[in-house]
Amino acid sequence: MSHSHEPLATLSNINLQFGSTQVLQQVTVEFHRGCITTLIGPNGAGKTTLVRVLLGLQQPTSGVVWQQPGLRIGYMPQKLQIDKTFPLTVKRFLETSQCRDKSKMRSALSDVGAQNLWKQSIHDLSGGEMQRVMLARALLRDPELLVLDEPVQGVDINGQLELYSLIERIRDQRGCGVVMISHDLHLVMAATDHVVCINQHVCCSGHPEHVTNDPAFMELFGPRGAEQLAIYNHQHNHRHNVHGDIVTSHNCEHH
Repeated sequence: MSHSHEPLATLSNINLQFGSTQVLQQVTVEFHRGCITTLIGPNGAGKTTLVRVLLGLQQPTSGVVWQQPGLRIGYMPQKLQIDKTFPLTVKRFLETSQCRDKSKMRSALSDVGAQNLWKQSIHDLSGGEMQRVMLARALLRDPELLVLDEPVQGVDINGQLELYSLIERIRDQRGCGVVMISHDLHLVMAATDHVVCINQHVCCSGHPEHVTNDPAFMELFGPRGAEQLAIYNHQHNHRHNVHGDIVTSHNCEHH
């Protein structure tokens, strides 16, 4: 698969402060077509905030957010709180995306393996089914960049593997870029091309194999970090001598 050298979107030297709290510090990341970029890091590291900056939902204190003109972004938020008393079928939920084209909605459900859920109530879906329906909703925009915040949350391990391979398949079929937030290490590493490890700043970034050997990654996630699932203690006073050196991976070209 060929990749254009120009990124779909770039965040350059993003700083964000809430009062005296520095949430993001000098963060620079590129997102490319055909590339799955995963943002990892402990809770409170600024991953969701960074995505909000990318989406234009949050203004940075300083830094530049650039997107290709007219870039279509599909967004799958982390959690949706839908009132249990509010009757909502999958069909009506998909219509909240402003799409009224039934065949397109059915096709999106089919793409995520959820075609049989059309008439189901949102409230009766399993965790995995809900994630698929939310992914289908994000696809209705024909996104060139698909942004997924913790897309496997609330899903058992087999369901997680299925969702990751589904995301890869969507990337292959549509040629879109994908940005994923995760704090699962072990599964996401297999399903990603480029990893950016964030803890307010970019600790390290590159191809998964390079990142898991990086001293900054070791410091953040411990020596067994690559094998662990989000179970780690985090020292907030650590320092890094590695400033997110970009490593070219097989699937992505970062310049």
